[in-house]
Amino acid sequence: MDRTAEKVRKTAETSISLYLCLDGTGETEIDTGLPFFDHMLTGFSRHGFFDLRVAGEGDLRVDAHHLIEDTGIVMGGAISEALGDRKSIKRFGAALIPMDDALAQAALDLSGRPFLRYVLNEVDRSQVGNLNVRLFKEFFQGLVNAAGMNLHIELLAGEEPHHAIEAVFKAFGRALDMAVNIDSRTQDVPSSKGVLD
Repeated sequence: MDRTAEKVRKTAETSISLYLCLDGTGETEIDTGLPFFDHMLTGFSRHGFFDLRVAGEGDLRVDAHHLIEDTGIVMGGAISEALGDRKSIKRFGAALIPMDDALAQAALDLSGRPFLRYVLNEVDRSQVGNLNVRLFKEFFQGLVNAAGMNLHIELLAGEEPHHAIEAVFKAFGRALDMAVNIDSRTQDVPSSKGVLD
C-alpha cells in the first residue's frame, strides 16, 4: 500500500508544494523561509516517522500568517489523501511529550469531522524570534479542516515558548503516527457506522 500524497497550493499570497509519506522514516527536506517553522515541521516528521518535503513561499513582507496557515491546509489535504479510504487504520492517537520545562499532549481522531481544541495559555501570547506563537493555532486549524481530523492540543506545563511549541509539534507527530498505523485485526473502516464522516 502506497500511502503518499503530493499537494500544491498557489494563491496570490502563497505558493506551497508538499510531499508526505505516512510510512516513512522521518526524512525531511523543508524550506518555508521561516527557519523556526521549518524546525517544528522537522520535529513533527522525525518523531512521527513521516517523510516530508515542503517548499513554501509567502508574502512574509506582510507577516507569516498566510504561509503558516496555508501550509496547514496543504498538509491536512495530504494527510487525508494519503489515508485513502482509511480502512484498517487505528484511527485514534495520543501522546504526552516533555521538552525541558514544557509538557504537551495531543490527542486525535481521524474521524472525518474537523474540530480543534488548542490550549497554550500564556505561551500563546509569546514570540519566538520574530514569529507570533499564536500563528501556530492557524496552522493546526487549517490542517484539521483539510484532513477531517478531531485534534486536541494542550500545553500542561512550560514557560519557554520554543520548548512549548516544539513539544506540541512532537506530540502531534507521535499521536498522528499512532492513529495512521495499520491494525492487522481488521480490514474495515474503524467505525461502528461503517463510514468515517
